[in-house]
Amino acid sequence: MLALRLTRGSHPAVQLRRLLVAVASAGTGFLLLCTLGYAIGHPDSPAAAALRLAWCATPLAATVYFAVAVARTDPATKPRPGLSAIGLGPGRLMAISATTTALACTLGSMLALLFFLHLRGDLTGMPFDGAAAEFLASDQPLPLPAALTLLSFVPVIASVAVALVLRPRDLRPASEKGPARSYGRFGAQGRPGSRETFGTYGRFGARLRGCDRRSATEDEPTSEPAPAPDPDPSRPAAPREAPRGLPWGVAVLAAGLAVEAYASRVKDGDGLSLPGGLADGPASVLVGWVLTAIGLALAGPGLTHLCGRLLQSVGPGALRLLAGRVLMEEATRIGRPLGVVCAVASGGFAMTALYDADAPAFGPLTTLGGLVVTGCTVATLLTAALEAKHARADTTAALLRLGAPAAMLRSAAALRAGALLALFLPLTLVVAELAALPLAGR
Repeated sequence: MLALRLTRGSHPAVQLRRLLVAVASAGTGFLLLCTLGYAIGHPDSPAAAALRLAWCATPLAATVYFAVAVARTDPATKPRPGLSAIGLGPGRLMAISATTTALACTLGSMLALLFFLHLRGDLTGMPFDGAAAEFLASDQPLPLPAALTLLSFVPVIASVAVALVLRPRDLRPASEKGPARSYGRFGAQGRPGSRETFGTYGRFGARLRGCDRRSATEDEPTSEPAPAPDPDPSRPAAPREAPRGLPWGVAVLAAGLAVEAYASRVKDGDGLSLPGGLADGPASVLVGWVLTAIGLALAGPGLTHLCGRLLQSVGPGALRLLAGRVLMEEATRIGRPLGVVCAVASGGFAMTALYDADAPAFGPLTTLGGLVVTGCTVATLLTAALEAKHARADTTAALLRLGAPAAMLRSAAALRAGALLALFLPLTLVVAELAALPLAGR
């Protein structure tokens, strides 16, 4: 009930993001149901049905990725002072966020089921004719347990992923943690550097504070570390450390391209049937494409940080310094979604380049899958950019109070976007050309 109340009372922009999660879940659920319909209508070709189900893994992963990004930027589940007084600690906020994600994905899955049943004619008695008969199997009964099992993939996987990403963590250094006290999962209060956990100052707060005073006076004296002195406000903050995933991303990207180059020399072997009338090739091409996408996602934060450093090189002015420092600060938050978009764009460009003109046009399921994957990755990037904007809102307000013109801030944002586009667009085209080479001559 609390998750429903928080969902109803959210800002319209937050509701729009949740609605987009439901739409993505509906698209993925419809693809899974169409795979089930194809398997029912073609019981003699289980390999083709399994291949169609395997292709659904890509929109499923994109939907879960987008759901996690939306859950991270949800202001209703952000830890705020005073929430522990009513029992809303980090653990319960994480549970509320996972429940909200499950509700949005379940809504989309139910919409997909209703639309699929409507096309089959189970609701109106008039099935959809034409090419849709291949994956609707309207002349055969639909096994409802199998359909519900497939539809549960998106809500279950998305809620588990949100719970893992947003689980409470103790961010204190190991030197400040010290030995655990006998307060169980509620923690101790009043100590320097202690973290406010679930239940703090709630029903157990007064008892724990009294227990803390008694244990400090009656038991052995506690050896608490002295609080660290406040940093000098005249010194600028140390720059954020560069992401460490760039070498791994380059290595995985090179491995993927090497696998694709090896696949181009293979003459025999298992064939890979690409959707939508695209060229066929060895199954190792798919492994190379997957490794290439993972490499781009891993290298994205490092490339973004490098782009920010290059902006500040060779005698920069105030505009380039501001744009480069923001890119370096937001490299991890922006770089990974940008790397995923780069991977999806390169894969889409390669598959479009391999399209056979004599083959039939892209089918409705291929188009739907491409829209789900592209829409989720682009929406994730925009959500990450919005999160970064909210994260530096205090810095922007301070610059405006110091007299920085608003036009300079807009120019810095345009400069950041242009620098990222100048770096990632050629990289996407090069990777797409290399990815299309193994199948170009087939």
